[in-house]
Amino acid sequence: MEPATLALLMFGALFFLIFSGFPVAFSLGGTAVIFGLIGIATDMFSAAALNFFPLRLFAAVMDNETLLAVPFFIFMGTMLERSKLAEDLLTTIGMLFGPLRGGLALAVVFVGALLAAATGVVGASVVAMGMISLPVMLRYGYSQSLAAGVITASGTLGQIIPPSVVLIILADQLLIAATPDNTVDVGALFRGALLPGITLAMLYGTYVGVLAWLKPSVAPALPPAERTLRGAALARRVLLVLMPPLILILLVLGSIFLGVAAPSEAGALGAAGAILLALANGRLTRTSLRETSQHTTQLSTMVMFLLVGSTAFSLVFRLLHGDDWITDLLTSLPGGAIGLLIVANLIIFVLGFFIDFFEIAFIILPLLAPAAAALGIPLVWFGVMIAMNLQTSFLTPPFGFALFYLRGVAPKDMPTTAIYRGAIPFIGIQIIGIILICVFPEMVTWGVESP
Repeated sequence: MEPATLALLMFGALFFLIFSGFPVAFSLGGTAVIFGLIGIATDMFSAAALNFFPLRLFAAVMDNETLLAVPFFIFMGTMLERSKLAEDLLTTIGMLFGPLRGGLALAVVFVGALLAAATGVVGASVVAMGMISLPVMLRYGYSQSLAAGVITASGTLGQIIPPSVVLIILADQLLIAATPDNTVDVGALFRGALLPGITLAMLYGTYVGVLAWLKPSVAPALPPAERTLRGAALARRVLLVLMPPLILILLVLGSIFLGVAAPSEAGALGAAGAILLALANGRLTRTSLRETSQHTTQLSTMVMFLLVGSTAFSLVFRLLHGDDWITDLLTSLPGGAIGLLIVANLIIFVLGFFIDFFEIAFIILPLLAPAAAALGIPLVWFGVMIAMNLQTSFLTPPFGFALFYLRGVAPKDMPTTAIYRGAIPFIGIQIIGIILICVFPEMVTWGVESP
């Protein structure tokens, strides 16, 4: 048997285990062990080659400053969610936009974008907006599908608007294909993703506005009795609620964009700032600190286990020359770079129906990145395009995590089908966002050069 054939079987075995419901991290590691033993037994490579695993693991986990930013940004987002920042924002911005048709939905989009820039954690945003805004929207006559769709879609903006944990993971995985002429780092991905993220939020808002204009019954204005603050009092409230998160966003992203701090240092600053905001609001309690720390530890541990498994898998896959086979296959597609982009987007979009964005990043991206670099595709632009596509994985049934988050806090009499229907138009808008990035690459490349 040829090594490439065994590599293909290895890839098939991995997805068989994943779709069987076996944990992805252990599917990666277990497949690596089994096919590593087969490779040694058939003399495709020597057992001594596996000695590279500890070295690769140390470089990927212990000596990786890029991933050091992950727990900091998770902690920052979770602490801000526990400190009721989202609740204050939604209540206040809802009153500000309330007189408009679709005003509550527009408020959700605005707050979703702001929370994305302040937290970068999708689950926290969707749950917070679902608990606070969904009952109000349904009470005043909003369509169930529109309310569900705008909440789930706005919550996913944390995928693309920096500081995003997804962009940090993508930067780490793209490094394997980086060259002196085609570099990539977290700061460059943050700068490149900023405009596409803002554009996507504006597309959401435009859709809501047009729908409210064409069908006023699905998104009515908030009744005057519910707008308890007006005039100067409302303006003062908006200022007080918006300023703290905006200052934190400027400190964190500004320090990265200006080159003053590395992403890990900016993440530490953001975590400390989130604690101070909670303290200033009188909401820093032992319970909130413990829950935030537990959530951060759980999510960071999951990422680390995925990294260990993917490191073992990629080592055995490379020893079987599977990476060379995949690169040759992808670079020889009809249409060159355009063919690769079409295939890559289709693969990621389809896999998003079944597996999580973390798993896609650790399994698929290391296979796509070398081919993209070989065809001269800028890795930063490629990473932002992938991040935009990965957003759809949160909204595509049956396993869209944003749909699950909202289902968990939605009223019991709200059918799950309404949540699924509501997500469909926003999946289409996300696809439009991918097309815009492909047609107008300047949306990303304007921010690629370091300051």
